[in-house]
Order: sequence, then structure tokens, then C-alpha cells
Amino acid sequence: MAGKFIPGDSVGARLLIDMSGRSVAVPDPQKLVHLQFRRFAGCPICNLHLRYFSNRLDEIEAAGVREVVVFHSTAKEMARYESELPFTAIADPDKRLYAEFGVEARLRALLDPRTWGAILRGVASATAESIRCGKLMGNTNPHGGRIGLPADFLIAPDGRVRACKYGTHADDQWSVDEMLAQAR
Repeated sequence: MAGKFIPGDSVGARLLIDMSGRSVAVPDPQKLVHLQFRRFAGCPICNLHLRYFSNRLDEIEAAGVREVVVFHSTAKEMARYESELPFTAIADPDKRLYAEFGVEARLRALLDPRTWGAILRGVASATAESIRCGKLMGNTNPHGGRIGLPADFLIAPDGRVRACKYGTHADDQWSVDEMLAQAR
């Protein structure tokens, strides 16, 4: 696994392929990129977190930020569970980007008591949405497992890491307000 990034480090230019087959430049030549590493497609914690970002997408875009979310899932899994995301979603089933950015998977991701409330809220939300809309419940056998840790990176158009956060448990990521504060 590569070392962890710190603010001021540079991210090399790359083209990623989103779950719809479109090329995505990271860094974006005109906007800040909020590169989010989530766990797996259908993760109740991740989906609840991403709903907050979806609900505030106009505000995020007005701040000049482009959302790019990476899952350690296959494109097929993502199509089943994440097709309604209003921002770019990247499948990384082999965890190559995770390794390059130093994003880890540890058992503590789920064992930390600070995660338990988010697990309950995420499962309750997924259950309600499943009943109300006929949506699929969370992925019971995700590619790459369940124990990933989240990470957030704010990458400037020149490739410089403006800010980053490596989560210590499954619900340890930037809120929308924290990300927007970093973008200012």
C-alpha cells in the first residue's frame, strides 16, 4: 500500500471511468474535486452519508466542487445499488485507487462503538426506502468485504491535495459542512 497523502502533496493526473462508462479527469482542470472513498455499493452507512451530499449538491456545486465517489465494488454491483447517485461514481473492485491513496480496510471499521448508531440509522433508512420504493436492501455479500475505512480528499485543479481525512471507523468522514469549509 502506498503512503498516506497529506495537504500539499500532488495527485498525478488520471482519467477514471465512471459506472456509466464516461471518462472523468482527476484532478478536474476547472473545479476542486472531493474524492470520496466509501466502502461497498449498498453499504447502509455510505448510502445515508451520500444522501446528505445529494441533498446539498446545488450548494456543493456552487462552491466549485465536483463530487467523485469511489466504491470497492464491481460496476455491476454499483448499477444495482448506486444508480441514482447524482454525481460521479467509480468502481474500484481491485482496490487499486484505495492502495494508491493509502485508504485502508480494518476490522475496527465496524467494531468501533461510534459506528453503531450510523449502522442502525442506515439499516432503518434502507428498510424504509425498500418498503416505500421497492428499492434493493443493502448488499449482503459485497465484493471486497465490509471492513473498509472511508477517506476524503479535496484536490485542487493543479493536483495539489488541499485537505484530506482518513477515517478511523466506518462512519468517520467529512460532513457536507466540513467539506465546504475545507473548500473555502
